[in-house]
Amino acid sequence: MIKPRALIVGLGNPGKEYQKTWHSLGFLALDEFARQNGFPDFQPHKWSDSLVSQNKEIILAKPQTFMNESGRAVKSLVSNFIRQPADQVSNLVVVHDDADLPKGEMRISKDRGTAGHKGIDSIVKALKSKNFVRIRIGVRPANYVPGSKSLDRFVLKKFTKNEERIVTKVIKKTVEAIGTILKDGATESMTRFN
Repeated sequence: MIKPRALIVGLGNPGKEYQKTWHSLGFLALDEFARQNGFPDFQPHKWSDSLVSQNKEIILAKPQTFMNESGRAVKSLVSNFIRQPADQVSNLVVVHDDADLPKGEMRISKDRGTAGHKGIDSIVKALKSKNFVRIRIGVRPANYVPGSKSLDRFVLKKFTKNEERIVTKVIKKTVEAIGTILKDGATESMTRFN
């Protein structure tokens, strides 16, 4: 088997009730990247409990474990496809929602704290490393009060018509960022997009 150049994981929650919600932006970004780049349909990968699409060098994966258990799926994906020690993965990119960023913004980061994101917490714990690239898509509403529980409810709500326009724009930017990371690396991508 050819060792892939990159494993790109989009985080979200499985099931129709979670489609088109802020918490599943990672899934939406991977779907659009796959569509634009001619990837085959996502198929179940039983060892990792994920949906996977791949070409010769790139693996796209959407864990089906629910957000808080993402680490279990990512660790299995790394061991099945990357074949590097889990704590030394250099070609893993994780795309996810981020409450630290305003709705519709996007940032690329590497080797930074989880800021309490349960999916990223799970991955860092499973891999015993935070040394991977993250594409963080902002979901924080303008009226959010820090410390309130309103954000937990908000990220699971369906997009409004106005929000769909915001999502379309940020997903387009995210797809461009994935392409830049694959072509030019994380450092160049951070310079360009952050």
